[in-house]
Amino acid sequence: MSQDAIKLPVDVACILNLLPHRYPFLLIDRVVELDAHKRIRALKNVTFNEPYFQGHFPGRPVMPGVLVIEAMAQAGGLLTQLSLPRDAIGEGKLFYLVKVDNARFNRMVVPGDQLDIEVVLKRNIRNMALYECSARVDGKVVASAEILCAEGKEE
Repeated sequence: MSQDAIKLPVDVACILNLLPHRYPFLLIDRVVELDAHKRIRALKNVTFNEPYFQGHFPGRPVMPGVLVIEAMAQAGGLLTQLSLPRDAIGEGKLFYLVKVDNARFNRMVVPGDQLDIEVVLKRNIRNMALYECSARVDGKVVASAEILCAEGKEE
């Protein structure tokens, strides 16, 4: 699957081949835009059936901010994976979240919202990638952060 062959939208079946995350921690449902090595736009549909809503908070469900950050990091991972040469996509490299800077939360994310996540690659530094991330609901920014991810070492 080269960048030329990537057919948008990228669905969850393809995402499962690119990210190691599984239920209940896969937080990206679809990739709708991709500019390889530069930018990605992905969606997360927030439903009342999310397991974290049972305790966060009973009667007033709010998506935890750390999970919004994680969704942005997963979108960054997809940008990295989908930008690889065709024969390297999905080869099993793992990238880990190592730093979050300038995190801002502008409003709560609740059931029925659709997170529209945009991640821009600011720079690659050896085995690390620095991303500028934002999440919107109905066109309004609900969260933003700079996220640094690093490739894990093989053991």
